[in-house]
Amino acid sequence: MSHVPAVRFQHVKKQYGELSALKGISFDVEEGAFFGLLGPNGAGKSTLINAMSGLVIPTSGRIEIQGHDVIADYRQTRRLLGLVPQELIADPFFSIRELLDLQSGYFGLKGPKQRAWVGELLERLALSDKSDSNTGQLSGGMKRRVLIAMALVHRPRVLVLDEPTAGVDVDLRRTLWDFTKELHQQGHTIILTTHYLEEAEALCDKVAIMQEGEVKALDTTQSLLSKHSYRYLRVTLAQPAQTLTPPLEERLVEREPNGLVFKLEKTMSLTQLLAWLSEAQLEIEDISSRDASLEEVFLDLTAEGKSNAE
Repeated sequence: MSHVPAVRFQHVKKQYGELSALKGISFDVEEGAFFGLLGPNGAGKSTLINAMSGLVIPTSGRIEIQGHDVIADYRQTRRLLGLVPQELIADPFFSIRELLDLQSGYFGLKGPKQRAWVGELLERLALSDKSDSNTGQLSGGMKRRVLIAMALVHRPRVLVLDEPTAGVDVDLRRTLWDFTKELHQQGHTIILTTHYLEEAEALCDKVAIMQEGEVKALDTTQSLLSKHSYRYLRVTLAQPAQTLTPPLEERLVEREPNGLVFKLEKTMSLTQLLAWLSEAQLEIEDISSRDASLEEVFLDLTAEGKSNAE
């Protein structure tokens, strides 16, 4: 039996007049993965997710969910997929519980087992005490929780979270992180788009970085971080530095009240930096080294893409 990925994108293109929103995207998301889809605004992330969810028809190419074509076999793929969109919900007519019951009805799900599942979702997302409230009475964070409950009502195998923590407070972000980790452990495949790169670093085992409708990088999170050709050195000083010599100025990425952060090629020896610091007559109290964060890898990759385009 051949191995079927949770999601497969094959040469997916989307054209809006002159604009190429997607330029032949091809990659697989493995079953059970926690996959991050990253990129600046306008990179094509939402277009790709909307094409996968059936909200946008690709100009060409094919998307499959667990081997089912999202256009030819749309009923099956809608059952397999749960989407948490960016836009917040505001329904003036129904309470939260009624919305979840309606959503269940769309999938033909009813009865005691389904009611128990809706109850569990309300409890897990801390919505139980608000279940009879109208969504108009809820905060942005609460509305986000309702969207997640609605996406999970039919127990989809693949859950897509499109910027789930945008505009929510730190506590709610942590709650959502814990809940999505748990869903992942239960075997759900999760695709996350996020602007918070520390979120992708903490949660995702694999990431694709998109820019201008193309995939710039696709690898495991750890591999992307280790491939990055720079490391960062924080130098704590006894006295603030007034001026720096050109080699130090060139590599400086951040000035702190009592120190400096330098970006160095991994191939460069630490002795060279120490020689420059000594030359600049800086009084050093401490030096610490770290590898790049996903944010720095992302910024380097997307900046490189821009300079190539120019």
